Amino acid sequence: MKIKDINKEDLVIQPIENADTIPASWYTSKEIYDFEISHLINSEWQYVGNFSQIPSIGDYFLFEISGKPILVVRSDDKTIKAFYNVCRHRGGPLALENGSCKLFQCKYHGWTYKLDGSLHKTPQFGPVENFNKDEFGLVPVNLDIWENLIFTMINNPSVNIQKIMSGVKDRIQPINLSDKKFYKRVHYSVNCNWKVYVDNYLEGYHLNFVHPSLSKLLIPSEYKTEVSEFYSLQYSPLKDDANFYGEGNAYYYFIFPNIMLNILPGRLQVNLVQPISIDKTIVIFDYFYDDIHSTLNVKKIEEDIKLSDEIQLEDIMICEKVQKGLLSGAYNKGRISPQSELGVYHFQSHLKRKFKTHIE
Repeated sequence: MKIKDINKEDLVIQPIENADTIPASWYTSKEIYDFEISHLINSEWQYVGNFSQIPSIGDYFLFEISGKPILVVRSDDKTIKAFYNVCRHRGGPLALENGSCKLFQCKYHGWTYKLDGSLHKTPQFGPVENFNKDEFGLVPVNLDIWENLIFTMINNPSVNIQKIMSGVKDRIQPINLSDKKFYKRVHYSVNCNWKVYVDNYLEGYHLNFVHPSLSKLLIPSEYKTEVSEFYSLQYSPLKDDANFYGEGNAYYYFIFPNIMLNILPGRLQVNLVQPISIDKTIVIFDYFYDDIHSTLNVKKIEEDIKLSDEIQLEDIMICEKVQKGLLSGAYNKGRISPQSELGVYHFQSHLKRKFKTHIE
């Protein structure tokens, strides 16, 4: 395929010491945005939720990936399944909100489906010729699970989530992500291209200038970045005298193209950066903790969420200002700091490889 807004010279991956950032047009082009939805968002694993959100048979939750409605359910055999939340009759929704049921019933004309997706009953639908109920089950969505986190993919996967996450579980020991219990989901709307938000996440360069409270929690001089095949990791020891998390490290994992795992002692925060349009992004924050019931820990949880919200508002402010800068005409490409922006370089190099794969 051809993308007129892509200059092939911009796809060259230089050593980080000689590398430019991707051009401003990559954040403002509708053609590039459409390509990214098809070949990145729909063709890579997308985080949707956690086991603890659907503990019992019949429990389900709803999600959307690039506007496509998805339903994730614990089936009769206790396994997790994902389907399009779309009735095979005329496209109606099976569910309108998260819940629990024994059968799914379309909210448009009442067709019912079993938890395994098979068509159960079609009221007021006879006589119909050449109609085979077995051919009208719900359409499944690719699903994979890692550490009780649930991932789906619109297109067919080329690699499983276990391979993508290889090494994470061992690196963060003694923290065990599979023990974490879901507490809360928060959405943030950001008026910027999704890659602006990702770029911002991938470096600690801006901490002292944008996040004074976070700078007090981490040790900037020991803030490091490592890269792997499918992800990058930023990490720092926590300051012992200025945090309520306890002793240990902060780990910030970015899984290409748009998933973030923010891991601290006793806490997991999962972010999904959802592109909505060229210049609008929704960022989902799911909070998980070891203990979500005791009075003492709930107080700590609320402190954690309050601090996180403060940081996100700071990030939203700067990302929206950057988006305006990218649209101004005063900026095309910048340079990358080898010392502080290895994560940005890693992400943008991945982008270039994806574009090169599909461009003639």
